[in-house]
Amino acid sequence: MQDVSFTLKAGEIIALLGANGAGKTTMLRALNGTLPIAKGEITLNETSLNKYSRREIARKIAVVAQETETKFPISVLEFVLSGRFAHGTAFGWETESDLRIAANALQMCDLASYEHRLMNQLSGGERQRVVLARALATQAEILLLDEPTANLDLAHQALMFRLINERCKNGDSSAIVITHDLNLASEFADEILLMKNGKIKAKGAPETVLTEENLVEAFGVKVLLDENPVSKNVRVTTIFE
Repeated sequence: MQDVSFTLKAGEIIALLGANGAGKTTMLRALNGTLPIAKGEITLNETSLNKYSRREIARKIAVVAQETETKFPISVLEFVLSGRFAHGTAFGWETESDLRIAANALQMCDLASYEHRLMNQLSGGERQRVVLARALATQAEILLLDEPTANLDLAHQALMFRLINERCKNGDSSAIVITHDLNLASEFADEILLMKNGKIKAKGAPETVLTEENLVEAFGVKVLLDENPVSKNVRVTTIFE
């Protein structure tokens, strides 16, 4: 990554867009402190990220990867409760508060009846919802989501983005979301960062970033832009020739 600079404000949702290999996942790994940066600085609440311990970062930043495949028989509830570990608990030592928070997260993600199901027996879409529930259970102030709607049906895509949107608008969290769905980004993002070759090609409100010129340069395809008749936000349609 080069010359990348932006600020995630409280309660804000930033959508991170770009073709495969543009540097989106690399950026999330750097923001979570799992990938060191060669130069520059990442700050969290005006303090360098390097000054936080891994446990402190885990309390403040939750990550939703594209998919988590568990190869051992852990239950859905146990997996979600692992999100409470940074708050001082561990398997077998969860508090009533931890259990209540985990149950609420499962309920929000339409997983109330999944508590005792095993993670390695779930479909990809079900696992993805459990991973989001774990992130919500951390009660972290920042959510980093790498293609969170991968493997989800249309209804659960809408549910996931609604949950993220509500959590941010309530002031409980801020979020950076990698997505390939430009129209979801247009609907939910306060700001879009459009990346190409490890650099930010454009950033700003959806209507200023989602232009024909920017999208042709970033993705190499022609698009038709019009207005969503319901939300009035910009709508993107790929033109296949």
